[in-house]
Amino acid sequence: MERFESISAKKAVVCFAAVLCLLVLGGCGKKADENKPVSEVKTEAEKMSVDKLKSMATTYKDAIVEKQEEIKKLSEKLKDIPVTEMLGEEAKGIKSEVEALNKSISALKDRFNVYYDKLKEKGGDVSGLEL
Repeated sequence: MERFESISAKKAVVCFAAVLCLLVLGGCGKKADENKPVSEVKTEAEKMSVDKLKSMATTYKDAIVEKQEEIKKLSEKLKDIPVTEMLGEEAKGIKSEVEALNKSISALKDRFNVYYDKLKEKGGDVSGLEL
């Protein structure tokens, strides 16, 4: 019985390690990070290939577009709120969300522009990256 428990424990450890590796490797895709210092983004962009720059610019563009879509949805919600309730809690909450999204978009655009400008500088194809 001891031997069986030992083998099962080893299998469990190996399975756990395999799952952990998959999670780590699966999470390696770059995501748009609005909190990364622009100076750090510039330093990284200097070392990137044209393909990597385009990939990063696309990642940031996608994040920006996604947040712009969220703003559109929230704006539609605001339109549905009667004028008499525009100072109410629901409207204030929506306005606050829109403000936060606009701030986030601004930060993302700052970083996007670093990749976009460096891509242009290196002669890369910037088609499809217009905001």
